[in-house]
Amino acid sequence: MSDEKDEKLENEAETPENEAAEEAKPKEEKPKKRRRGSAETTTTAKRETVAAPRDSEGRVTVRAQAKYVRCAPRKARLVVDHIRGKSVDDARAILATTPRAAARDVLKLLDSAVANAENNHELVSDELRVGKVYVDEGPTLKRFQPRAQGRATRIRKRTSHMTILLTTKEDA
Repeated sequence: MSDEKDEKLENEAETPENEAAEEAKPKEEKPKKRRRGSAETTTTAKRETVAAPRDSEGRVTVRAQAKYVRCAPRKARLVVDHIRGKSVDDARAILATTPRAAARDVLKLLDSAVANAENNHELVSDELRVGKVYVDEGPTLKRFQPRAQGRATRIRKRTSHMTILLTTKEDA
């Protein structure tokens, strides 16, 4: 008896009316989950380049900033004074051979500024020089060091805001 019921159910499922009813039902499609880096999310088209800002003399200027760098501004200024006005290649060579810890941070900032110029403004690094470079004071982290006879001295851990402005060379 159960076999007869099964056959009836199979016959009903195969009728054209049931097939049309199934097709009429809208199929609920789940939106596909997008994964980072997949072909659907990344764009292959190149971004539009933005017109580079120019200074009063008509030269292109590109800026990069590093904020809250854990380095005293006084020490960082000693390093940036060496590269002011130099070409990018000369500045990289100077920073690579400077035996100060701040030189590493300034070199990273210089590389970032060159990357900004190449990617955002389609400039070539050979045509760039360091126009302005300055180090401003950031917030100071205050810590305390225990001293003799129950006293404590304040330790100031200074931070810096470094800025580099690259410009095109005059002869370029």
